[in-house]
Amino acid sequence: MEKEKTAWKRMKFRKNKVWLNTDKNGKPVVKNGKVLIKYQLEQDYEYWVNENNVKPIDLLEDNKKVSNKKDLRKTSKKKVLQLEKELPAEQDMICIYTDGASSGNPGPSGIGILLLYGDHEKEISKYIGPATNNIAELEAIRLALLELKRTDLPVKIFTDSSYAHGVLALGWEAKKNTELVKSIKKIISKFRELKFHKVKGHAGIDGNERANYLATSAVTKTKI
Repeated sequence: MEKEKTAWKRMKFRKNKVWLNTDKNGKPVVKNGKVLIKYQLEQDYEYWVNENNVKPIDLLEDNKKVSNKKDLRKTSKKKVLQLEKELPAEQDMICIYTDGASSGNPGPSGIGILLLYGDHEKEISKYIGPATNNIAELEAIRLALLELKRTDLPVKIFTDSSYAHGVLALGWEAKKNTELVKSIKKIISKFRELKFHKVKGHAGIDGNERANYLATSAVTKTKI
């Protein structure tokens, strides 16, 4: 039986531009109220998300001013302040998104790094060999910090790893990977100001999604 042909259409999921899977008639492929999206056409992993959260780009832009006014009325002052803290708006701050990927855990692993400073950005995708997911998460942070030539600028690291955030920022005791954690803390101590920010993975956060793509790509390329 011939497999039904599908295509991809440019849409928006929350605040990010994505590709939506459609059938031969251009209609979204829907299963149990969810549609299939991905952030890059060349990536080999996809996400099932609520169909109501995926909107046409033009429609979203046309209604932007109206929706912004409504959102401001509904959003509490506390929530606005929280959102402002999460956005890396300072031009003199280096923002880093990191992610690690492991196929098998342990297994072939890769790291993804997105460095942002003002109008400049740099992506790093690197295969690190056999490792656990936790090691890949830590190694991504370590290599990201080693990329920085200046330690006098404030740095903010965004990670979706509860483990990495815990052992590096919350005082958790590292029962494994102790030498790696120790080496990262030594690097951190050289910076004038460095903060960690825990983000939710696969939640449509652009920097996190890009870091995830870079990490998984490093692994999948080794299998080709």
